[in-house]
Amino acid sequence: MLLDKRGGPYASPYAGVGGLPSVIPDVPICAVFLALYIGFAATNMTILQINRRRNHKFLISGMLFGFCMARITTLVLRIAWANRQRNVRLAIAANVFVNAGILLVYIINLLLAQRILRAKRPRIGWNPALRVAYKILYALIAGALIMVITAMVVSIYTLDKHTQSQCRDVQLAAITLLLVITCLPIPHILVAFLFPRSDQEESFGKGSMASKVIIVALSSALCIFIAGFKTGALWSTPRPVTNPAWFDAKAPFYVFNFVLEILILCLLTFSRIDKRFHIPNGSTQPGDYTRLGLQLDKGVETDQVPDSVEMKNNA
Repeated sequence: MLLDKRGGPYASPYAGVGGLPSVIPDVPICAVFLALYIGFAATNMTILQINRRRNHKFLISGMLFGFCMARITTLVLRIAWANRQRNVRLAIAANVFVNAGILLVYIINLLLAQRILRAKRPRIGWNPALRVAYKILYALIAGALIMVITAMVVSIYTLDKHTQSQCRDVQLAAITLLLVITCLPIPHILVAFLFPRSDQEESFGKGSMASKVIIVALSSALCIFIAGFKTGALWSTPRPVTNPAWFDAKAPFYVFNFVLEILILCLLTFSRIDKRFHIPNGSTQPGDYTRLGLQLDKGVETDQVPDSVEMKNNA
């Protein structure tokens, strides 16, 4: 382990998921994924801009673009780290982005599941208490990310065992919370469909409700696999760099991160969620999916909501 006499950062003596990247094979693998993420970033930005010109607001396409850009940064940092293996600060930045980018997809799954619940069970989905719960949930996601980053950085800049143990506990709490959050779209779907049929049901977007449920369920399942792998790896007893576990190898790192994420992008992009999950602009209460949708079909203008607050209203 390399020690910096100035007080860190210190290279970890424990094996990490993905191990220490090297020019071969990491750079070629990262280059392939980099090209894929660039392609999806361009595709989702194109969809967003075309929809904007048609006054078809769907900011989730912008979130997918943001996710792709975060992953592009992740891969660029990993390539740089592979060429500067002793640079601990570069390693910290690369690991931070590995954990941060996927959170946007977790939020997207929640938003899509929320729209299904509000359409099938308007009284439940639009309940004020549930609105508050969503706001708290988004704050918890942001808090978990901050906890992971802070604990990771602090542990790298200290050799005190007690402090490192506390940092590990913080990381375990945050990563477990994120795993729970990835599972939440499934209860949304169950609540929407397990109760008797309601006369207040609404429809939104194009395509059947069954297709919407399949999209959310598959995307959520893939996210659960990703979060479950990260949580299981972190909860396992730390192994020394010289004796890593199977999940610390490069293959699990790329499969349970980037391969599964590409599958999610394929699902959400090529299924055209911008059409299937589009709701009328200004929807804030039960009946708006149908009422505002009919007004738009008839050419009647509805109250316009600025882009900056549309997501807040939809949430």
